[in-house]
Amino acid sequence: MANETPNNTLKRLRNRYRLVVMNDDTYEEVATFRLSRLSVYIGMSTVFVLLVSFTVALLAFTPLKYYIPGYGTRQSRADLQVLKIRTDSLEQAIKYKDQYLESVKKVLTGTTPTQRDTVSIQVDPKNISKE
Repeated sequence: MANETPNNTLKRLRNRYRLVVMNDDTYEEVATFRLSRLSVYIGMSTVFVLLVSFTVALLAFTPLKYYIPGYGTRQSRADLQVLKIRTDSLEQAIKYKDQYLESVKKVLTGTTPTQRDTVSIQVDPKNISKE
């Protein structure tokens, strides 16, 4: 590992290798390829990028995107938002109605804590209008 310099690594990437495909029964060469580590890396990277691009294009430009969970049409998202607003307003109305009914029950049963006004009113006779 001590002799691993960038120049040495680049040479290793460019070393040529031969890949021979042979028929196992007759030992006849079917195909021969001259490869380097760099060409294999570039080839595999190209295949990976092409597969990812194809998959993204397939999902983006075909109706398959509607099978992705959470994805829908604009209309369905707008309808969902309207339903959420209606639900919130209905919940608020039910809450107010429950508070009203609870207050009516307290008044009818007489369990409301009432405080009497004990402050005396000062009436000035000069300000009383005569009609």
